[in-house]
Amino acid sequence: MLSWAFAFFVLALVAAYMGFYGLAGTAAIIAKFLLVVFLVLLVVSAFSGALRGRPPEEMP
Repeated sequence: MLSWAFAFFVLALVAAYMGFYGLAGTAAIIAKFLLVVFLVLLVVSAFSGALRGRPPEEMP
């Protein structure tokens, strides 16, 4: 349990550093860019699966 507390402490320090020194805006821009990239990859993957004519695999 102490390891979880330490992990969240480190995460809080990183978030504070980003917020205190103006890197939060940069992180938000990177997050928006990655969101768009992964949404495009999702759409491409969905269309390529639909064009192959295969039904989606069922989860066990």
